[in-house]
Amino acid sequence: MYHHSASVSYPAAGSAAGVLEPAAADSPDALVFQRCAWCGTAMFHRLLCPVCQGSELRTERSEGVGTVRHSSVVHRNTPAARNVSLVEMAEGFVVRGRVMGPPIGIHSGDRVCLSTAKDPVRGEPVFQLVDEPYRAWA
Repeated sequence: MYHHSASVSYPAAGSAAGVLEPAAADSPDALVFQRCAWCGTAMFHRLLCPVCQGSELRTERSEGVGTVRHSSVVHRNTPAARNVSLVEMAEGFVVRGRVMGPPIGIHSGDRVCLSTAKDPVRGEPVFQLVDEPYRAWA
């Protein structure tokens, strides 16, 4: 049986060792993702490509524009209700984050843009609605 020493470092295949290179983020509020060098699939915080299992992932900066694909209202571990949304970004990857606004007013298909790359409490991206929701009864 072979056991490797924890003090010895082995080179990783491809560029997966630097999963998210900080040089790709021009500003602290930039949302960075990976793109597979082999098949071109975009993904968020992965070690291997989910399509071809390639390990050569390039880090790119997102434009920060996307569409809400799913939104849920969460009441657990928080003093007030908050939303948790899955946002499909224009580059083709899906990220979990929070959309600012009333949790009940966020729906699938709403267009959003990145407000802050990291929530200070939860560490997930924060988005804001691009189009003001239709307020027929206001």
